[in-house]
Amino acid sequence: MKRVFISALMLFIFTASFAQKFNWNKNQVIAHRGAWKKNNFPQNSIASLNEAVKLGCYGSEFDVWMTADNVLVINHDPEFQGLVIEKVNYADLLTKTMSNGEKIPTLEAYLLEGKKQRTTKLILEIKPSLVSKERGIEVTNKCVEMVQKLKVVEWTEYISFDYDYCKRILALLPKAKVAYLKGEISAEQMKADKLTGVDYHFSVYQKDGWIENAHKLGLTVNAWTVNTVPEIQWLLAHQVDYITTNEPELTFEELKKTPVAAGWKLKWADEFNDAGLPLAKNWSYDVGGKGWGNNELQYYTDADSTNAIVKKGSLNIIAVKADKENNHYTSARLVTKNKFDFKYGRVEVRAMLPKGRGLWPAIWALPTEGKYGGWPKSGEIDIMEYVGYDPDSVHGTVHTEKFNHVIKTQVGKALKVYNPYTEYHIYAVEWFADRIDFFIDNQKYLTFKNTKKGSGDWPFDQNFHLILNVAVGGGWGGKKGVDESIFPATMKVDYVRVFQK
Repeated sequence: MKRVFISALMLFIFTASFAQKFNWNKNQVIAHRGAWKKNNFPQNSIASLNEAVKLGCYGSEFDVWMTADNVLVINHDPEFQGLVIEKVNYADLLTKTMSNGEKIPTLEAYLLEGKKQRTTKLILEIKPSLVSKERGIEVTNKCVEMVQKLKVVEWTEYISFDYDYCKRILALLPKAKVAYLKGEISAEQMKADKLTGVDYHFSVYQKDGWIENAHKLGLTVNAWTVNTVPEIQWLLAHQVDYITTNEPELTFEELKKTPVAAGWKLKWADEFNDAGLPLAKNWSYDVGGKGWGNNELQYYTDADSTNAIVKKGSLNIIAVKADKENNHYTSARLVTKNKFDFKYGRVEVRAMLPKGRGLWPAIWALPTEGKYGGWPKSGEIDIMEYVGYDPDSVHGTVHTEKFNHVIKTQVGKALKVYNPYTEYHIYAVEWFADRIDFFIDNQKYLTFKNTKKGSGDWPFDQNFHLILNVAVGGGWGGKKGVDESIFPATMKVDYVRVFQK
């Protein structure tokens, strides 16, 4: 009986240990050519591979070529220190040394080093042969053969710019994870050809619905090569699976900051990646010039590119000196009313503000139906307001029947912002059933709480819509006059995103 018990225990330990054999890192970060940049390691070196493992990256990407004498080696470019890899023998490459003293790694050495750990995937890129398609297929065969020989199948995923190489890998290893890099093949075609993922330049995904469509088809989505904060945050917001980057350390920092990390999911967004007028499916216009309740001086135009135009990835709302009816300035006021209305969530707007006395730009929200009556009874949420005569001070404010500027009881706070006119900043609110939190660049500076005393205090239990505008003059914005030399004056909006839980 004792012997049976011991055997059963050993079997349990063996099974448990086998089940935990691999513990792949669960994040989106793939180090491009290894993690080389911060510590100045050579790209595609063993040192850069080990640094990617040390950082805890999901994967470390590397590039494979074959020498004239059929040795598989790791290098990004077709040349290694002046030697064309496909035209020289391996011994010729050994006459050169990397900056850290390493020789060019063979695929065998690289895979064996990667096999020493069980947390970071090895992302094997087969470079298209400059000699012939047939030679490229031969390289593909030899790569798969090497992976199998060294028993690193579980560690290895594959990518290539040559679609035939991708299909050949799957013919040899039907269960392999394979993604295509070039960018011209549809998600539907890749699914039909049994690829498991797509790995395109991030700009491809900026086409409306690309990522969502790929996910519906069951494909993973990787983006290359992503090295700046706006690009990283865009991809994380849109739920990309992997980010291939030269900046893995930066990407890990941004992973901590993304709203997705706090449980938010993107509900609606305009990234302003088109050109011309703002998308009609997202925005309408408040039109006219009768003061807008604040004695403002501008006339808001209707879909006029003089005042609202998308170019180079940003919405530009432009106040100009121009006569329109009885007004001497024109501008734009964009609204999502009846196109996107929402209750609760995180609103995040990355914007650069116009500078000048007399301007009054705003990012804000009003109720769509007005459940409790006209303003201020149904509420107003001012995510960002700024008046030009008070430079660098950005305001967040809430208006309700009991708390509003008319009776001098509004709840709000100003925060000094560094260079709001020359740099983009993120203005945000997080709206819950019990409070509204205000943020600038993820710094919370104001909370408005639900007192539970009724709609006079808290009318924020209904759908609201978003508004973006640049006003001129008015009771607050024009308090110290208007500087006529500042026009045209532009608020640039990089994106608007709404998340919900």
